[in-house]
Amino acid sequence: MELQHNVCEKAVLVGLNADCFKPEETATYETLDELEALLETAGGFCVAKLLQNRHTPDPHSFIGEGKAQELCELLQHTEANLVIFDNDLSPSQIRALEEITGVTVLDRSALILDIFAQRAKTAEGRLQVELAQYQYLLPKLSGMGASMSRLGGGIGTRGPGETKLETDRRHIRERIDRLCRELEEVRKVRGVQRERRMKNAVPVVALVGYTNAGKSTLLNQLTDAGIPANNRLFDTLDTTTRRRKVSDHLEILLSDTVGFIAKLPHHLIKAFRATLEELEYADLLLHVIDASDPERENHIAVVDRLIEQLAKPGVPVLRLYNKADLLEDKSDLPAGENDLTVCARNGVGMEALLQRIEEILVGQLHRLTLLLPYSEAGVLEILHKQAQVLSTEYTAAGVKLVTLCNAELAGRYRRFAVEGDS
Repeated sequence: MELQHNVCEKAVLVGLNADCFKPEETATYETLDELEALLETAGGFCVAKLLQNRHTPDPHSFIGEGKAQELCELLQHTEANLVIFDNDLSPSQIRALEEITGVTVLDRSALILDIFAQRAKTAEGRLQVELAQYQYLLPKLSGMGASMSRLGGGIGTRGPGETKLETDRRHIRERIDRLCRELEEVRKVRGVQRERRMKNAVPVVALVGYTNAGKSTLLNQLTDAGIPANNRLFDTLDTTTRRRKVSDHLEILLSDTVGFIAKLPHHLIKAFRATLEELEYADLLLHVIDASDPERENHIAVVDRLIEQLAKPGVPVLRLYNKADLLEDKSDLPAGENDLTVCARNGVGMEALLQRIEEILVGQLHRLTLLLPYSEAGVLEILHKQAQVLSTEYTAAGVKLVTLCNAELAGRYRRFAVEGDS
């Protein structure tokens, strides 16, 4: 793991399980375990965990004065120099906790943003991460106090930089506006590329899933994309799209996306709009699931909620239960027509997956037998470019062809249909 500092930072992880929280907002021992994995991804080390149960958060210290003092004792005992909360904190709560503990305090969103700052490789990725960081920090500036003056390369200090953050809000808002304009240009370029794909009638299949479910490994297996596929969270931030010939009748574009996670900061969803917009235009989603994950059902629910939020209504979804080779008992895995068991690492289940992709996508296309008069030769050229021509026969009456095309082309040229095709 790549560290940005010589000494591995030691952290105490804290979570609040409050009765007033929604299930996806509260902290549990399982979410603290995931927070530990996030910390390790960022280059830190967990020395202790603390879970507090309350009816409501304490307005001042979030976890209450008694538990805050217990946290202080734990910090002294473990010699930790960092506290990370599994919940989101207000600026005043961060300031109060830092005054009580005397160490740096971060919340889950800040940790995830720090990881994204490390992982972003392309210019687009760095733009998106910087925008998310500024949007996260702007409302917190007035309450961050001493934490704003922290310098160094530790967890939570990567990104825009202290000198920029200490300028007034106006300059930060100007930077946000400039980043938004640059990302809008990225969206326009993507839009042009997407229109070109749609004109060429190439269906888009998008990979979605919880972080570390195996999306990049699957893309590599299907397309030889050559993406580094490591066993760590948020290893892929930048979208990769590759062509794949499914059969003689179907070619698709496979598009990888950033992994989802519980409590994904909404700033990141907004900032990564240009990337996640691919989901809105996908013809099919492959929901990659880690079948061996003990929190599998909870993570499926997280992804399902984000699919509902980001994808177009009614888009078909194939659930791929990946890493099935790690399961001794596979009997509890669903076995519906849109539930497939695969192992992306060694290629098991790929043929069945491609067959099901073809069944779904070809089912969305219209198969037409057309008889084109020779005076309509231009239509034949359009169909070769924008649809799939399965056969061509030159007859005395004109060119007879069988084609698979989308609804728009089918409606435009249905007047040439023969033999009752629709």
